Amino acid sequence: MVLPMSLLPFGVLAPYRARHFVPGQITWTTTADLLPLFENLGASLGRVTDLPALEQWLLHWGELCAVIDEEGSRRYIAMTCHTDDAEAEKSYLHFVEALEPTLKEEQFKLENALVRHPLFAALPADRYQMLCRQVRVHVELFRPENIPLETEEARLGQNYQKLSGSLTVNFQGEEKTLTQMVRYQEEPKRELRQETWELVTRRRMQEQEKYEDIFDQLINLRGQIAGNAGFANYRDHAFQAKCRFDYTSADCVAFHQAVETEVMPLVKELHAARRRKLQLPVLRPWDLSVDPAGQTPLHPFDNVEDMVAKTQAIFDRLDPKLAHGFSTMRELRLLDLDNRKGKAPGGYQSTLAEARLPFIFMNAVGVQRDVETILHEAGHAFHALATRAEDLYAYRSAPIEFCEVASMSMELLGNEHLDQFYSPADANRARRDHLEGIIKILPWIATIDAFQHWIYTHPGHSRAERVTAWLDLMDRFGGEVDWSGWEDARARLWHRQLHVFLYPFYYIEYGIAQLGALQVWANSHQDRCAALESYQRSLALGGSRPLPELFAVAGCRFDFSARTIRPLMELVRRQLAALPST
Repeated sequence: MVLPMSLLPFGVLAPYRARHFVPGQITWTTTADLLPLFENLGASLGRVTDLPALEQWLLHWGELCAVIDEEGSRRYIAMTCHTDDAEAEKSYLHFVEALEPTLKEEQFKLENALVRHPLFAALPADRYQMLCRQVRVHVELFRPENIPLETEEARLGQNYQKLSGSLTVNFQGEEKTLTQMVRYQEEPKRELRQETWELVTRRRMQEQEKYEDIFDQLINLRGQIAGNAGFANYRDHAFQAKCRFDYTSADCVAFHQAVETEVMPLVKELHAARRRKLQLPVLRPWDLSVDPAGQTPLHPFDNVEDMVAKTQAIFDRLDPKLAHGFSTMRELRLLDLDNRKGKAPGGYQSTLAEARLPFIFMNAVGVQRDVETILHEAGHAFHALATRAEDLYAYRSAPIEFCEVASMSMELLGNEHLDQFYSPADANRARRDHLEGIIKILPWIATIDAFQHWIYTHPGHSRAERVTAWLDLMDRFGGEVDWSGWEDARARLWHRQLHVFLYPFYYIEYGIAQLGALQVWANSHQDRCAALESYQRSLALGGSRPLPELFAVAGCRFDFSARTIRPLMELVRRQLAALPST
């Protein structure tokens, strides 16, 4: 079936390079429309007798991958922009359920044939090392019996998205999404904060059994996927599947421990300072976002158009190349930024792989977090734009651990120009909020990651055991917050973290990357131009180099132990002390 163009915010986008292998028009009705392309690729690989021909074959294969990738992205974008649109849902599920399973099998056949080709090992290592090791892993892990399980996994993920996107509450006579209610947590009036927090929390709790049911099914599926591939648990399978060549699960445990020793003392200091400023005996969950000096919430923009214009002004100051990239996205309507009913929660950047253009999705409601989000997703977009000239499809994306360096660095670099949104005093408030947010997010990342380590290394656990494991982590990383009367909500706080449902083990990357971004930011204090130049040079490498090298080109050390975290926390502490207090 064809995706209706009306469901997409952007129009027709031309391929970055003219097609040489894939026909100009493709019908996406059944896999029979696509199989001849795979058959032709397989046959042509059998005729390859020299390295130049093999390298040309890789480009043809990449062209087909990009066409398929972009079609999937377009349908995902339409579905998340319109979770309440039956046509968008039908189109997305058609791709996931009717097309993708067969396409995965065909891709495996090509990868298997490539690995066994007599010239595969002769591909120049300097150029093809990363591609070759990824293909080898895909071949080693592929099991045809896992395809229907992965299809069901994607369907359950869509159910989670649909459930989360449908939740609303009635507040002051108006229906509001849960995202729209977030802003009330910044209100100085404590009674209002408590009322709105409780309203939203009760609404989430009404659906807790549905969330648990979805997750139980996901755990079962993932356990089967790992077992079919010969792994004792899904964690070990996930690490291999994510091509984590440069660090191990033991390194993640070291990160958890380093956050506990190096970050948690600072978190507790911030909580204590907040409690004193608010003149409260204890902090409650609805006391964590309000300005502790009682100032009204930061109001960075009046509408989405205002936000976009001010963001453009920040990039105009930062760098002409970045400014041009964001301007191009505006012109091509590659932005869907407003919050509305029926729109999936959260924010993301998706690359349209054949056009080699980024698309940004978010739910702006007029709070400071929106400013951080647009800067963050723009960093991802700049990463995609930096690799447009790379013709190897596999190298136009980097490992997530470095993709997030691109986005988190842009938050920190962009924050230097927040006067585009605020007065000088409010800009400092926003910078303080952002730095404190970094301190607070690191324990949350450790919590989510450690929780997943526990979940997938304890197969057959009960829901009660899962609650106990979660609460142990909340005790370890939750700071000084009193949840009296809301213990059940605390026990299921992870329901709102979509990564646990949709992208298992994709969250530690944010912690690793945050350490890289802080190093980019630290370098900018020494030499702003050199730091920005190194940042952009590293983005242009895409996925062509190992993680330690990508970090090194950006001027960072690829290490997430206490020896790296300690000096960065000292830097943040100094920067917070230098900001005028309110």
